[in-house]
Amino acid sequence: MRINHFPTTVAAAHAVADRIAERLKAKPNLVLGLATGVTMEPVYERLVARHRAGEISFAGASSFNLDEYVGLPPSDPRSYRATMDSQLFDLVDIDKTRTFVPDGLAADPDAFARRYEAMIREAGGIDLQLLGIGRNGHIGFNEPGADFAARTRVVDLDASTLEANSAFFGGATPPTQAMTMGIGTILDSREIIVLATGAVKRDAVRAALTGPVSPDCPATALRNHPNVGWWLDAESGADVAA
Repeated sequence: MRINHFPTTVAAAHAVADRIAERLKAKPNLVLGLATGVTMEPVYERLVARHRAGEISFAGASSFNLDEYVGLPPSDPRSYRATMDSQLFDLVDIDKTRTFVPDGLAADPDAFARRYEAMIREAGGIDLQLLGIGRNGHIGFNEPGADFAARTRVVDLDASTLEANSAFFGGATPPTQAMTMGIGTILDSREIIVLATGAVKRDAVRAALTGPVSPDCPATALRNHPNVGWWLDAESGADVAA
């Protein structure tokens, strides 16, 4: 496990984007696991800027997103499909037929979840998985108590997650369920980058890196992976050493 400290949020996010760019250059057909959220916005801004500068191409890449709200159509601007389109996919040269996001409207969610797992395997597995961390230690939407061996499935969202995400829904309660990659799916990735920024993530980062490995803090499962890097700004990483 590597812990990388940066003085500012922007510096941490840009360093993550530069790591992704480095991996794309080394392996043009990279399979990316992607995350959404405010934390990731400067990462995608930097990647778009580097693409527009002619420094990187996504033409050979594929991507699988971590999660999606149940009940939101992909056309809803609050959906993670719409978010990824507007922040990255529509702004670079990636083939959108190779960008995959869980289907929050699947008629048979269990069958779709199994198919999502199969698609990841058929793509050769995820080379580089990008993660954030929730204030309660969740990764993807694997909430406290999640089985470390869990695969893609529909989950009920924790009250703290609903509260944290309500800002994106005008203060209203977000959808109470999501389809998410499981912790077992995430741990299959060859490399994992966790980006955490801001003082609101400090407690979760400390618990994930120094607390007992336990489903009570799902992100502690990452300590069982051989190739994980944490990328922290001054506020999120104030309680952990490099």
